[in-house]
Amino acid sequence: MASSEQVRALLKSHLTGDDEHFVSVALQIAASAARNGDGKLAKELRDLADRIKTQIQNGSLPKAVPITKPTGQLAGLLSVHYPQTRLAEMVLSGDTHDLLKNVKLEYRAADRLQQHGLSPRRKLLLVGPPGCGKTMTASALAGELKLPLFSVQLHGLITKYMGETAAKLHLVFQAMTETRGVYFFDEFDAIGAERGAGNDVGEIRRVLNSFLQFLEQEESDSLILAATNHITMLDDALFRRFDDVIQYLLPTESQFKQLVQNRLTRFLGKRTGWKSLWKTAKGLSHAEICRACDDAAKSHVLQETESVSTSALNLALQHRRKKLDLKAASRK
Repeated sequence: MASSEQVRALLKSHLTGDDEHFVSVALQIAASAARNGDGKLAKELRDLADRIKTQIQNGSLPKAVPITKPTGQLAGLLSVHYPQTRLAEMVLSGDTHDLLKNVKLEYRAADRLQQHGLSPRRKLLLVGPPGCGKTMTASALAGELKLPLFSVQLHGLITKYMGETAAKLHLVFQAMTETRGVYFFDEFDAIGAERGAGNDVGEIRRVLNSFLQFLEQEESDSLILAATNHITMLDDALFRRFDDVIQYLLPTESQFKQLVQNRLTRFLGKRTGWKSLWKTAKGLSHAEICRACDDAAKSHVLQETESVSTSALNLALQHRRKKLDLKAASRK
């Protein structure tokens, strides 16, 4: 077994980024295991240490993910948190779920893929209606891969001064190399709009050109996700720069049922009128359905009813639909 001093030294070398000392301590622990008669553990530790030494020599050792908070100029460009969300919590089509699962598997096996001249999918464009899982996907991938989630703050990124936005964008891409994580550009059409659009201005066109250049040259170990509700607004050149485009759709009837069951598992009664509920819910997003479930659950708790009834949930869904109808009417 490793001594307390060896464990302390191992953690300290990891925190300070002293890779060579880390390997040295690991080999000491391997030697201790061998002396104590645990030859199998000693061999495993030596093999792992040799792999780390090889990666150090090749310059391919991934940087540790620090528990960090953006500082300086990055403080206004990135917000960070450490999600616990998992892909299993998401209700998606089978194709979308399989694609995200493959992204996770490829990222975890990046070294093995690179040994065969292959690269994992790291640059993803997420498209679809609001509230259908794009933002949750960023959290789920970060949670699955135990990476920090950096959300790009567009209000801090886009300025009225010529050249300043591109310079800030460059800082964000530099951060991707320095700190491994999931970097999420929400409402991406703000910078990814088609360059020939009638309302286009020179500065935004230059920002898009810079983004395309940075994305093409980017070779970090980070995941880059961009999300938009308006795929038709995006410039065609963007689709060639992303490794994959993932489409999100409004929930189907079976997905609606799964969403409600997941959200109200403790509150639903034995008899639920799924057909009538679906008639009301059809066309609502995942997020709106979840909010309706929460509304019905709160009403159940406050009124101390036996369970969430079909009529109570129907009422909550109708309320959500009215809000959407009012929003749509205000745009006309």
